Amino acid sequence: MPTIIIDVREPFEYAAGHVDGAINIPPATLMDGLPSQLKDKPKDTELVLYCLSGARSSTSAKLLTRYGFTNIVNGINQYHVEATYGDGR
Repeated sequence: MPTIIIDVREPFEYAAGHVDGAINIPPATLMDGLPSQLKDKPKDTELVLYCLSGARSSTSAKLLTRYGFTNIVNGINQYHVEATYGDGR
């Protein structure tokens, strides 16, 4: 099962640079309900979240847990995720 990398920063931050293959889902989007990009994903899919400092990704992880996801990693920031996951796969 592939890892999904989620950049939880705002769209303008994502546009300025992000991990290759990452999708952009800000916390406000998660607060509105489960986003379409994740609706058909198994609940045990590894989701790696990152932002600038780890705060928004921590909040987003809690929201995703409420939606039933069980394999969530707080990757902290773009540089940590790139170092750990390379190209996102």
